[in-house]
Amino acid sequence: MTALLDHIATIVGPGGLLTGEDVSLRAADWLGLSTCKAKAVVRPASTDQLSRVMQACHAAGQSVVPAGGLTGLVHGSDAAADDIQISFERMRAVVAVDPVGRTVTVEAGCPIQAVHEAVAGHGLVFAVDWGARGSATVGGGISTNAGGNRVVRYGMMRDNVLGVEAVLADGTVISSLNTLLKNNAAYDLKQLFIGSEGTLGLVTRAVLKLHPATSSEATGIVALDSYDAVLGFFAHLGRRLGSTLTSFEVMWRDHYELIAVTSGRHLPPLPGGHAFYAIVEACGIDPERDGDHFAAVLGEALEQGLAVDAVIAASKAQAQGIWKVREDIEGLFMATAPAVTFDVSLPIAAMNGYVNALRTAVADRWGGESKVIVFGHLGDSNLHILIGPRPWTDDARHAVEELVYTPLKPLAGSISAEHGIGLEKRAWLHISRSPEEIALMRTLKAALDPKGILNPGKVLG
Repeated sequence: MTALLDHIATIVGPGGLLTGEDVSLRAADWLGLSTCKAKAVVRPASTDQLSRVMQACHAAGQSVVPAGGLTGLVHGSDAAADDIQISFERMRAVVAVDPVGRTVTVEAGCPIQAVHEAVAGHGLVFAVDWGARGSATVGGGISTNAGGNRVVRYGMMRDNVLGVEAVLADGTVISSLNTLLKNNAAYDLKQLFIGSEGTLGLVTRAVLKLHPATSSEATGIVALDSYDAVLGFFAHLGRRLGSTLTSFEVMWRDHYELIAVTSGRHLPPLPGGHAFYAIVEACGIDPERDGDHFAAVLGEALEQGLAVDAVIAASKAQAQGIWKVREDIEGLFMATAPAVTFDVSLPIAAMNGYVNALRTAVADRWGGESKVIVFGHLGDSNLHILIGPRPWTDDARHAVEELVYTPLKPLAGSISAEHGIGLEKRAWLHISRSPEEIALMRTLKAALDPKGILNPGKVLG
């Protein structure tokens, strides 16, 4: 191992290889609750350096684990004591912005927020966005096919990536930095790496699709007293706002009251006591009319009895205050720990029955002290759930997973909407994928990584 690390050091140069306390004192998750267990951290500064590092690791049969901003929630970047971690923190550049073709080329370690800022001056937006934008990286978002707050309008990461460059297990560089919206020349190889969590190759650069910036933005939060009202309100927004509807986020009462009312961390935009709270955002191109239309649409919902209360942000600061309630994941974790986090998809019409049955099952098994928090991107069929059984034990954790995942199969739901599989969900993959699909995944893995050195144990085990 010493010989391999010495060789890698000559490739990545000063500062490119970390060992000893420089590794063991590094955080291994976004909350800083764990530290890195890898034997070494390699920080390549270019695709060429990573290619040569992977050639050396492949020859030695050395396992590697890629790491981005460490904001993942399924332990997809956990490294064991025998692994080498590959960090992309020295590959953060915005390489080029094409304002005519509406693309931006970036390195994998570039934070999502840095992409937003780089293209804003060109009157463009990168539409993929979520709360951890300041830390989460492009490479991590691609590897998990991340979604975020604007999927209902713009789609997930997969819908916003035109091309990628990736390094395979043996060091081969696959440079497929396509910039064309239409390119039907045989297999779309970038799809091998989007959502595969670094198990088939390590993304080093990407070409991202951009959109013209909108000139108006309206944000509101609405209180609703039944799930039928939530469904009716969503349908109403679709009819009246059309493609300008950018976000539709719903918080069940427990989430809203915990974070907005009782935590003391925020000023509640609406009082507690209602069954559901929906954050609505619409973006358009007519500042003089869009705000009035947005207000009229929410007013119609109140008149029709769909909504019982509403607040429309009168400033950017007020809009940010509304969004902070939804995006305060750290506060949510602090208030519910220890808890299990879930990220599931299922038909919107089935969500309320699913959640009610889940609450009943948790209460029947562990009693009223247990916590069940529900919120999510309801507009695109995605719920986030936190469950804290009391007392907390490993057996209780497994039992909670059974309660959450098993009902998804007859609903044709997914155990992972946007967070990926990692280590945490691999035992439940059969809920959402058939034996034939899993077999094909294993065939792809064996073909591209025959020695099994890329992010070992993740996704397929």
